[in-house]
Amino acid sequence: MIGWVALWVAGSSVLAQRAGQPKASAKEKSSTAAEAKSTASIDAPTATAMKSVVVIQHFGRDGKEDGVGAGFVISPDGLIATSLHVIGEARPISVQFPDGSQREVTEVHAWDRKFDLAIIRVKGERLPALAIGDSDALRQGAAVIALGNPVGLKHSVVQGVLSARREVEGNEMLQVAIPIEPGNSGGPLLDLKGRVQGVLTLKSAVTANLGFAMPSKLLTALLEKPNPIPMSRWLTIGALNTRDWQTVFGARWSQRAGRIQVEGAGQSFGGRALCLAQRAVPERPYEIAVDVRLDDESGAAGLVFASDGGDRHYGFYPSAGQLRLTRFDGPSVYSWNILKQVPTEHYQPGAWNSLRVRVEAERILCYVNDQLVTESTDDGLKEGRVGLAKFRETKAEFRNFRTGTNLASRAASGEVSQAGELKERARELEREARELRRKAAQLHGETVRAELVRALSGPEEKIELFHAALLIARLDNAELDIEPYRQQVADMAREVSRKFAKDAEGRVKLAALREYLFTENGFHGSRSDFYSRANSYMNQVLDDREGLPITLSILFLELAQHRAEGRERAAVAGAFHGALRAARGGGANY
Repeated sequence: MIGWVALWVAGSSVLAQRAGQPKASAKEKSSTAAEAKSTASIDAPTATAMKSVVVIQHFGRDGKEDGVGAGFVISPDGLIATSLHVIGEARPISVQFPDGSQREVTEVHAWDRKFDLAIIRVKGERLPALAIGDSDALRQGAAVIALGNPVGLKHSVVQGVLSARREVEGNEMLQVAIPIEPGNSGGPLLDLKGRVQGVLTLKSAVTANLGFAMPSKLLTALLEKPNPIPMSRWLTIGALNTRDWQTVFGARWSQRAGRIQVEGAGQSFGGRALCLAQRAVPERPYEIAVDVRLDDESGAAGLVFASDGGDRHYGFYPSAGQLRLTRFDGPSVYSWNILKQVPTEHYQPGAWNSLRVRVEAERILCYVNDQLVTESTDDGLKEGRVGLAKFRETKAEFRNFRTGTNLASRAASGEVSQAGELKERARELEREARELRRKAAQLHGETVRAELVRALSGPEEKIELFHAALLIARLDNAELDIEPYRQQVADMAREVSRKFAKDAEGRVKLAALREYLFTENGFHGSRSDFYSRANSYMNQVLDDREGLPITLSILFLELAQHRAEGRERAAVAGAFHGALRAARGGGANY
């Protein structure tokens, strides 16, 4: 369909010229020439730079592609610059050149986590390298070119300008008016001479036509002080010690600062993945425990016990905010038995929670934060290994995994350090504060709703619609002071009343009010953000002079009948609605 439209437009142009359409003006010719010159100005640097831009893929420990980005050669002997998040820490890396050839990555030559930069080395010599420019000398408004693989579309180019220099998360970055997408990361930002001025790093979450790049001067500094590490060692960064743990069903398990982290779906059904301890399991009765924190409470991660090293095991873990005890008898959902699933106030969403399971001769006891939440007499699985489990796309952290015969918490045995006690007290205060804020919001809502009911009670002609509209705004803003806005409207009503005689006809008054509100003071309907809540809040309508037809109508009515009473108010309202209908019929835009 797109190709057909293009052909139709081209055909129309030819027919128009044959029909004797006027020739292009001098201005049009000048514009065309300028466009051709601009295109020519990026042709040369783009053609040269494309030979140096590579596609970089990194893979998870399950061997599946985990991300794609860009990089570019900066040294003929095989150095390639990119972003650190493109290569991923401790991830296998693949580098593909424009001719389709793959080159082995031999080392990570230098990297900096703060600046999100990395330089890798591939086998090769006499590779086409890009020159690194002086990013401090690049002027605001200068034309720049971005190369990369946006959303996987390899070897793409786009032109824009340096719109600003901006501090982002403590780093000075180049802000570029260019559409940046996933896959552009790690690609070069060039000036029109083909010199690297930055490394593309971020895209704006607000607009599609704004991106950020790390200045090339940081790349130069990284080259001056490399910290090379062979790929064989790079792949072990954060890796679990195989003497302590065995992973089953994939996902990405790592360990930092004594904490085990997991992300990505496992290969078993439901995204299940296991991390089994290599240590021996005590005889029954025994206990296992761990502290766990979920990135998203819709996920699931926790303890595993009585595992055969594969599909069969018990599990105890939080899932969607509840605590679940399950027995897995095989590889599919049909062998998944939920023994218990209970909501509990003892589980703290978003925080570290201590899980503990006690396995006795004839029952299983499950605790969260030292509180017994469920138990079972199920004996489908007798013996096996213990460890950790995660499901779906859950991201989770684990700490303090332990086994023993009695793992009553240090808090219960009086061995908690003073720092631990203070942290626990802080968590309690945070929970109390959240509850107090919830109760305050509830009380505020009840109070305002009761006041709103009173304001809308009684005869219709006595209802203060403007006041009721302010109360609706106050529902969502407890800090809103209503009286200044009532006074503002009273002042506006006095000001507009000076524009006509006391005995003026209703239509004359309405015309004067319309002129005052929409022309002199610039009140208008929302043009670009119609669904913004601000359009429905009368205080913000007055502050911004912008609103919906209904809020502007309420303001119009309030001004029109501010000094009127009884029949006069009804007459004003009737005249207003008549004028509004007439205006709509005439095509007026409110």
